[in-house]
Amino acid sequence: MIQLLPVRGMPEAVPGAPLGRWIADAVAIEQGDTLVVAQKIVSKAEGRIVKLADVTPSEFARQIAEGRDARLVEIVLRETRRIVRMDRGVIIAETAHGFVCANAGVDLSNVDGGASATLLPLDPDASAARIAGEIGVAVGVIISDTFGRPWREGLVDVAIGMHGFAATTDCRGQADSYGYPLQATILADADQLAAAAGLIFRKTARVPVCLIRGFSVTSGPGKARDLVRPRDKDLFR
Repeated sequence: MIQLLPVRGMPEAVPGAPLGRWIADAVAIEQGDTLVVAQKIVSKAEGRIVKLADVTPSEFARQIAEGRDARLVEIVLRETRRIVRMDRGVIIAETAHGFVCANAGVDLSNVDGGASATLLPLDPDASAARIAGEIGVAVGVIISDTFGRPWREGLVDVAIGMHGFAATTDCRGQADSYGYPLQATILADADQLAAAAGLIFRKTARVPVCLIRGFSVTSGPGKARDLVRPRDKDLFR
């Protein structure tokens, strides 16, 4: 049986907050558990917050704003390595991490009512390792964020940072239940766990951490960047 347990009762995250210790104080953690931590509290704890009042938009940001706050667009541009697509006021951007997502991960929700935006952590894998170290128990840690998906409606939580296990399970060479040898099946375990935790997080539930118990992860030095498809294998670039 796999359990998804919401972790509640943590203080509001502020710069410098010891998230791992707070999580350990809020829930009984067992060796082998996996913790999924919402990106928003990690960004707050790492001070990745920008006040819109402190931003002066560039001329380019003003030109492409299309009715949006040009200051917010400017923040998005600063977090962008490459604009993938821009249409109808939506910017799909590639971040410095290699993630392709709306607005380069810049978000106004669940901060202070729209006066400030959060940015993605500079190194989400390092963030996950730091949280795991503060907990002091051998656990897997995932930093998750909600991403849209090409050709599919709706948002799904995905892993943008992780520590403590392999990001994927390679099933190639194994046989299915009918004896057919699998040739291309690599399971994105970290993303699937992040998506499962999204059922607990929602957007308004005020649950920043989900403890997943009973899932057997694949051992290995995984990182979320392992889930970013290399350019030479990407048929859409």
